[in-house]
Amino acid sequence: MRPTTKDLAKVAGVSRATVDRVLNGREGVKQKTIDRVNEAIRELGFVRNLSAANLAKKKSYRYVFVLPRSGDLFLQEIMRHVREAETILVDDMMSADIVQLDENDPHGIAAYLGTLTTETVDGVAIMAPESPQVRDAIVRLNERGVRALPFVSNQTLTDNDWVGIDNRAAGATAGTLLGRFLGGVEGNVLIVSETMKSRDSLERRFGFDQVINSQFPRLRALPSLETYGSMDRAEAVIRATASRQKIAAAYILASEARGPLTVLRELGLPGDIVTVAHERTPYTEEALRSGDLDAVISQDAGHLARSAIRKLKAMTDRRSTLLSQEKIRIEILLAANL
Repeated sequence: MRPTTKDLAKVAGVSRATVDRVLNGREGVKQKTIDRVNEAIRELGFVRNLSAANLAKKKSYRYVFVLPRSGDLFLQEIMRHVREAETILVDDMMSADIVQLDENDPHGIAAYLGTLTTETVDGVAIMAPESPQVRDAIVRLNERGVRALPFVSNQTLTDNDWVGIDNRAAGATAGTLLGRFLGGVEGNVLIVSETMKSRDSLERRFGFDQVINSQFPRLRALPSLETYGSMDRAEAVIRATASRQKIAAAYILASEARGPLTVLRELGLPGDIVTVAHERTPYTEEALRSGDLDAVISQDAGHLARSAIRKLKAMTDRRSTLLSQEKIRIEILLAANL
């Protein structure tokens, strides 16, 4: 039979009200009393039934996903899966709203995060480039008791709690595939990003360069081109670079490949060069089938959304999650395995 709070109170020699205060992390309990209750928890093997407790208190969980304003198919996939997860989790009294902000305005992102309190939200998943303003806003969120979880792109201060793939490994995977597909050819590799202020892009570039420089010395990775999510800028910077030097391969390390790949197609490059991109979308699937893309390094958008909600709830409840369940794995997609 499972031990109850009544059993805890008896073993610890305190009232059930005191046990409740300790379990809920409320103030006004002496450390010596907290230690006694925790010792009783270990002795009895007590596991709290949070679902029953929340139902009794009519507690609900309110989460917000702060996502970029600019984005294309991959962002749409993420939003679709967040909404899909919310419909499934409504029975667990959880809700997940989506707010889209200008990812190139760190002050605006920080200002919005500054409006969030425990009165309005329990936790927030943040997909934004790393900046001092956003980092400080995350620190202040945690100080106010609002759980903050970096999403897709990590932040320096929160390496233990975030949701996304190992981006260095993803970049290294892209470098390995691209180098082997080229088969010893000498040439330049075009690198296209949305912004190098984003930590996921920085880490992908780092992993890619490590592999290219150490294993494929005949290849030269060019400086990163930043599109800032603008099709006009993508066309301008890619055309300018391709006009000055011969391109042997292209690595699109941004999450959205449609813009850069459209420009490459207009230049007549796909088919003549090896091209590797990130994220599975209807567009990248079709590009794989047509031969415009040789490989896609992907992460499951549905897994990302569900894992973020599970981790936010665990952070709210001061519980841990199952590491193997929450690990977002790197997937390699080819035309042959779609």
